[in-house]
Formats: sequence, C-alpha cells, structure tokens
Amino acid sequence: MSSFNPQDLITRALIRLRQSGFQLGVGELLAAKQAVEGGFGETKQELGETLKILWCHSPSQQSQFDTIWESLQVDSTPIQPEKTPQKEAKPETHQKSVEEPPEISSPLPPQDTVTQVKPEPELSSLPIRAPFEPAEIEDTSTLQAYYPISRRSMVYSWRYLRRPVGDGALDVLDVDATIEQATRQGFYLAPVYRRRERNNAHLLLLLDQNGSMNPFHRFTRDLVETALYESDLQPEKVDIFYFHNVPAASVYKDLYLTEPIALQTVLSTCDNQTSILIVSDAGAARGYRELKRIRATTSFLFKLKQYSSLIAWLNPMPEERWIGSSAEIIANLVPMYQMDNNGLSNAIDIVRGQPLQHLHSPFS
Repeated sequence: MSSFNPQDLITRALIRLRQSGFQLGVGELLAAKQAVEGGFGETKQELGETLKILWCHSPSQQSQFDTIWESLQVDSTPIQPEKTPQKEAKPETHQKSVEEPPEISSPLPPQDTVTQVKPEPELSSLPIRAPFEPAEIEDTSTLQAYYPISRRSMVYSWRYLRRPVGDGALDVLDVDATIEQATRQGFYLAPVYRRRERNNAHLLLLLDQNGSMNPFHRFTRDLVETALYESDLQPEKVDIFYFHNVPAASVYKDLYLTEPIALQTVLSTCDNQTSILIVSDAGAARGYRELKRIRATTSFLFKLKQYSSLIAWLNPMPEERWIGSSAEIIANLVPMYQMDNNGLSNAIDIVRGQPLQHLHSPFS
C-alpha cells in the first residue's frame, strides 16, 4: 500500500483551488489540517471527500474540485530509490551491512514504493479571507417609513388661511358695480374701481424643538418655510417661536433655543383674529403621561385663550399613539390633529374661524 502525505496534499490542493477562483484562506487551511488530525482523511479518497465538504459550497464548486483533485493524483508518480554516486557504488544486498561507509549518516528506511514529491513551493502568508456566502435576503415589507405630510400638501393647505381686507390701491375694476351705476343713472359715465385686497391673516406658529421632536424637525422646517415663502400670507404677519416640551415663561426666536423672549411679549401682539397653531408631540412619542407637563400645558393654553380662540394643535404622532400619554388628556383641552393631509387641513379650518361640524378630538 502506497503512503501519502496528507498535509502536503492539502497545501497543494489549496493553492490550486485558489488559482481557480476559490475563496480560501488560512482559516480553511487550518480547518482541513485539524480534520486530518482528528482522523478524517486517512486515505486519498477520504481526504478528498473531507476537503470537498469543508471547502465547497455549491454543486459547481464540487464538480470543479473533483477535476482539480484528480489532476493532483496524476502529478504524484512513483520513482526509484536514490542511488549513491558511481565511485561509491557497491552491490546491493537485502542484508544490512555491519560496516557502513562513514559518508552515509542516515540511510533511507526501506519502503515498498517511493512517491515522487514535487519541490515544495515557497508559500507566503495567505490572507485571512472567509469564503463567499451570499447574504440571505430579509423580508423588509413590514418596515415602512412614517412620512406624515409632504411639502406640497403644506403649500396647498396654507392657501385656505385667508382674511382678505380691501386696503390696497384703488385700481381693481368692479364690473358689477360699474353696471349697477350705469343702470341707476341711465347712462355710462366712468368705470367703478375698488381697492386691491390683501391677505391680512396673522399667524402665530409655536413649534416644539429637540428631544422627542428631533425626528420631525424636517417637517417643522418645511411648515415654517412654506408659511413664510410659499403661501398667500404676508411674511410680516407670520410670527414663529420655538419651545421645548412646554412653552413656559419664555419662548425662543431661533430653533437652537438661544434667543429667549418673554411669552407675555409674544401674546401682547395677538388679538381675537390671530390664528395660533401649536406643533408638538405632547408626550406621545415616548408614551409618557406626566402630570407636571399636563398642568403646565393647561396653564399655557388658558393664557392663549385669553387673547384668541382660534387655536389648533398639530401632533406629528398618529392618533393611536396618543392613548396612554399626556397627549390623550391635552387633546381634550384644545382641537388636536395628527400631522397629515387631513389633519393640517382641519387645523387650518379651526385657526381661520371655520370650526368643523364634527368633534375636534377623537378623545372628546
């Protein structure tokens, strides 16, 4: 029975397979050697099956492995034992001589067949690289982004917040008045003009900032920009202030909450025609129900109602998330709507003095 060196076969097989595109590294080499040390691969056939299990991850790789493994067997051919130089040649006998030439320090052990082994190639450090395994595709159909409202919907909704006042230039032709005057006088003298109308609506925006409102900063920013620059509102008639959780004695002029201004100063600019829109999650984002926050918000709303009754609250969290939080109680104190197309439209109806026929809050 011919002997073979499994460690050498493993090394040569690894090199050939890497040249053929197999993603093998030091980890695979050590795994194969440990398998041989554990008793797997005592014959060439068993060794080949073991390596196929460890290194092949598809039927095509197994077929390619079989071809390369057979070629490695062909490369291993038996050779004759090495002979001594001619000048020292002596008749070979099967009996061991008592006196051996001093030049031979370690004679070869007797073997039935000597297998020719190619010179071992110089191996450099192999990179540690795991075999390629395609990642499993996870079902992400249940993962959906919560997108409350688009910027376009905001622009459309702001158009309904109007308080037209004819205090502009007297340059708009009034056709009906002109016809009526000509009919009354019996003849036409001159056209009748009326003053140009201007949207005199006053909007006070109070926006909750930071904390649980961080994920909704994009929508509050769009709400501010569309009200200022993409609506029929006069920019000087749009007042925007920020607060954190509850508007206390002071609110802030900037979204970084670094320029405080007294709340009383802000309210002094309001009258019974001022439209007040509050944007806050009211504790619904984290599901908290805090008595302290409810009391502070109640006191704040009481102050607002002394100046204007046109108040609405936009909550970026869906209505089902209000249950069990502070928002559930606050929704009974002021008309509160979730921030979507219908919610913004309903809130603008409230602040422009057109109350809805149905209940303002799902909890009232």
